[in-house]
Amino acid sequence: MRSRPYKGLVAVAAAAALTATACTAQDEAQQKPKEKTALFKSGSDISYQKYGKNYPTTKVKDVPGSCSYESISRKDYSGQTLKIISHAVPVIGEPTQLHAKQFEEITGGKVEVVNVPFGELHQKILTPLQAGQPAYDVMFYPSLWIGDMAPYLAPVPEKYLNTTGMQDVTAAYMDVATWDGKVVQYPVDGDRHYLKTRADVLKDPKWQAQYKRATGKDLKVPTTWTEYQDIAEAFSGKDFDGDGKKNYGSAEVTKRDDLTFSAFISRAAPYVKNPDVKGGVFFDEKTMKPLINTPGFVRALQDMVKAKSTWAPGGANFGLGDEIFSFGGGQTLMSYSWDDAFIQAQQPDSKIRNTVQAAPLPGSTEVYNRTTKSWDKKANQAAYFTWGWTSAVAKASSHQEMAFDYLCFFSNEANTALDLTIGRFGVNPYRISHFAPEFWEKQGWDKDVAKAYVDTLSGMEENPNRVFDLRVPGVNQYMSALANGVAAALAGQESPQRALDGVAREWAKITDQIGKDKVQSAYRNVVALEDES
Repeated sequence: MRSRPYKGLVAVAAAAALTATACTAQDEAQQKPKEKTALFKSGSDISYQKYGKNYPTTKVKDVPGSCSYESISRKDYSGQTLKIISHAVPVIGEPTQLHAKQFEEITGGKVEVVNVPFGELHQKILTPLQAGQPAYDVMFYPSLWIGDMAPYLAPVPEKYLNTTGMQDVTAAYMDVATWDGKVVQYPVDGDRHYLKTRADVLKDPKWQAQYKRATGKDLKVPTTWTEYQDIAEAFSGKDFDGDGKKNYGSAEVTKRDDLTFSAFISRAAPYVKNPDVKGGVFFDEKTMKPLINTPGFVRALQDMVKAKSTWAPGGANFGLGDEIFSFGGGQTLMSYSWDDAFIQAQQPDSKIRNTVQAAPLPGSTEVYNRTTKSWDKKANQAAYFTWGWTSAVAKASSHQEMAFDYLCFFSNEANTALDLTIGRFGVNPYRISHFAPEFWEKQGWDKDVAKAYVDTLSGMEENPNRVFDLRVPGVNQYMSALANGVAAALAGQESPQRALDGVAREWAKITDQIGKDKVQSAYRNVVALEDES
């Protein structure tokens, strides 16, 4: 109770009573769950069919282990309530709800899920944590927020780190989950940006001949952003489906407040991530001077402005959902953001199923060298690991074991296998086993499609030239300033150079407001990820 202060003995007695009650409640909540008879046999068939027609008919086996349906169903959490905050439905929000319902059914505990739009999620999680009054036990959020969240998160206990699922997480995504040497985020997703193309068009002899006549070049999967632009321009406005409707060259995330900053970083990566230059892509690690307005970033924004001619109607205001359905629905020839557009194209009812191909992000024929302040004339390609959804447990939660059991269950092998196949869920490969083409072939993917997909994703893990997200305190402010600058250039309000000069000034102000030492200390974690390889 916080309505008014107490005085004298009344205050002492009340405080003692409240403390005793709180301690007793927390002790009771933190005690181990009771054991009960398992509701599943080891290796049972698992399916989501009973939860609605929108779920696939696919069945997978419950993999034995401490996170399995069989093991979790032995735990009795009746009388306890777990509070969870997650993104709005469907992306990550829908699987959060689904697995909460399942967890309730098999443990007897109560799970309350609050779904929040992306623009409100950061504040609704962080503000209560900073006030010392966490509103939620479990939190799902973009992993690049770790710089803000880490002080308030419970490290993942050893017994969960030793589970088969956790041991299978790729090195890159264990790095993403780690802060100052401790695993404080529970991996549930792995996000990267890569290229998606319509293979049926690029490999069609008719279109190849037409492109050759028009450009003098061979039509193939683009390996540079220049090639990407040339192909996108050549196919915009053409009906390459034969359905009587115009198609377009490129679908990109361009909406100012809907992740356009990540799309821009994808375009910038090969121009700014020089494998011979260490010490940071976004800032100079030693001085913390912003690098966002240096020539490599400017070149990328010039490219993005030029690409406007290749977009579908409304493409200048595409959010992630628009990009997913533009490429995934067959409207455009290429796109390059998260997995979701590719998985959407591969849904069983998709008209372009098995006509698409995954490939690495386009690169460049030169890369800026900020040490020599000149361009190095060499082919360059950079893998971009762009945040990805993650989960965590509040350090102040009084239901930590229940919370970690929920996350353990959420990400068990059976659930993850099913979640990966549902495009709207936003759960993408993050374990080594997810790179087995046989798994995707079992989902009805053609062999060539599956192989190109897993080769592209696993190849990023092996690429020594990598870009990670900023991951510092105040990252939302930095990315909002970047999105504003990109939007101004795309709208023709400012030149790319002037727009990014403005972003650099804003970044310098944000760093001063938060504290240079604080931002620099966090940024070194990012630089270490990029430079260690």
